[in-house]
Amino acid sequence: MAQINAFFKMLHEHGGSDLHLSSGSQPMMRLRGELHRFKFKVLGHDELVRMLYEITPENKVKLFEETGDVDFGYDVPGLARYRVNFFRQMNGISAVFRQIPEKILTLEELGLPEKLQDLALLPKGLVLVTGPTGSGKSTTLAAILNYANKVRKDHIITIEDPIEFVHKPMSCLVNQREVGRDTKSFKAALRGALREDPDIILVGEMRDYETIALALEAAETGHLVLSTLHTVSAAKTVDRVIEVFPEEMQAQVRASFADSLRAVVSQTLFRRVDRPGRVAALEILIGVPSVRNLIREGKNHQIASMIQTGREHGMQSVDDDILRYLQKGMIDPDAAYVYAQNKDRVRPFMKNGGPRKEV
Repeated sequence: MAQINAFFKMLHEHGGSDLHLSSGSQPMMRLRGELHRFKFKVLGHDELVRMLYEITPENKVKLFEETGDVDFGYDVPGLARYRVNFFRQMNGISAVFRQIPEKILTLEELGLPEKLQDLALLPKGLVLVTGPTGSGKSTTLAAILNYANKVRKDHIITIEDPIEFVHKPMSCLVNQREVGRDTKSFKAALRGALREDPDIILVGEMRDYETIALALEAAETGHLVLSTLHTVSAAKTVDRVIEVFPEEMQAQVRASFADSLRAVVSQTLFRRVDRPGRVAALEILIGVPSVRNLIREGKNHQIASMIQTGREHGMQSVDDDILRYLQKGMIDPDAAYVYAQNKDRVRPFMKNGGPRKEV
């Protein structure tokens, strides 16, 4: 057994989500959103390199030594799967391991709206799940895809770097491809996917102009495309997709994106105060004709108002979800205040009404 597996066992036993191993520091784990130190010695660079390289594929070692960064997946049989990142820092090598549950939780088990099930049944178009790093985007996307896998009879292709949740074929045929192992790049895999008779394409992350362009093309040509972006709201997601293109292409892309967009699910993760665990507060934008017209006309600043008036279509603002959690006593008002868009709605839940003005 690899020496490092003892840390994974402790992470699993404590219910942690991430393991941090860093030269010049004690090992740490993220538990309910906060980092905690292991009762263990400070790790030296050479010692940590030996420990990490013991579990690292040879080609990934080579890539790390050339670039200073690398991502891959690692399985501990009988325990869990991990998304791995190595990077160099001032004191030497560091690594972060994100635990990926073996069981894919359903939308119901995650406490997410039933409306998200409808997204799994769409025949075509683009569905984006967005949020900052560590906000649970992959978990939400996996639950949506898992539902499609159960109820549809289609071909699902995933393109990931690395593969996170492993989807076992149920009613669908599922082919999961890992960038760097099964394909050279997201771009190459997306080009190939269009010739592989897919019905649903999951793109782990829309990182660059070429990937976004190909994802839009796939959504326009009759495929359901699911992906993620590191944006914090639906409006900023629209801005991000369009602004990645050269200025002379943006009008054309705005029209294409408006036609393809079916939904943006933007989420923020909160630590629960009523019991251990975390919950996601969601903003949901549905690509109804009025929303598409706003995008086509470049009126992205009106999207937030459209969400407020679009509840009959399944839309919701993040403030509505935050308020729901506050009313149930599930999250901390101070944390809610930080992420709320209309902070006046949160003040009544805070001691002394919270800050009088923004700093």
